[in-house]
Amino acid sequence: MLSEEKPQRSIKKVRAAFILAGGNSTRMGADKAFVMLDGRTLLQRALHLARTLTVNVSIVGAASKFQRFAPVVEDIFPGCGPLGGIHAALRSSGAELNLMLAVDVPFLPAELLGHLMARAESNPEMMAIVPRTGQGWQPLCAVYRHEFANAAEAAIRAGNYKIDAVFAGIRVKAVEDVELAEWGFSPQVFCNVNTQKELAAANESLAQVK
Repeated sequence: MLSEEKPQRSIKKVRAAFILAGGNSTRMGADKAFVMLDGRTLLQRALHLARTLTVNVSIVGAASKFQRFAPVVEDIFPGCGPLGGIHAALRSSGAELNLMLAVDVPFLPAELLGHLMARAESNPEMMAIVPRTGQGWQPLCAVYRHEFANAAEAAIRAGNYKIDAVFAGIRVKAVEDVELAEWGFSPQVFCNVNTQKELAAANESLAQVK
């Protein structure tokens, strides 16, 4: 049974966005948030993208690193991966609809975020709106209702940190490849940048489209 939520603030039918930037970046060899891609850091790119959807944008990570860029939310349950970040973001949020966006996914179009938020607004019974491609769920480019924090906390307290597993027990709307194609998007927009090699390839790809 999920624990009863005790919000510290009233929840409003407004939008919020959170950049998840608390990873260890071990494969990159440097903090991914601050590596440069086409003249801007990944963090700058993610913040700009999120702000096309809402002015209410925060960073989930260490305040010591990120507080000069935007409001910061730190994990309530450290060491629990992205699920812990989503949980902390939702517990801090006063918004009903909350976009979660990984800092290392630089090819997402703003139009896609708009489609996801519109789908969340038109499906109030769904706790999450999540793209699902041939590679699986894309939970770090998704919209979560505030109440998802309860399911996330129950999973964390049980020692289950995989976001996909939480989806099995909630009302989640999957946005499949076919629908993404109808919107005009390829699954490639969800490609992330984890290594220096992938970063170099991303820079080359962006240079070719200029």
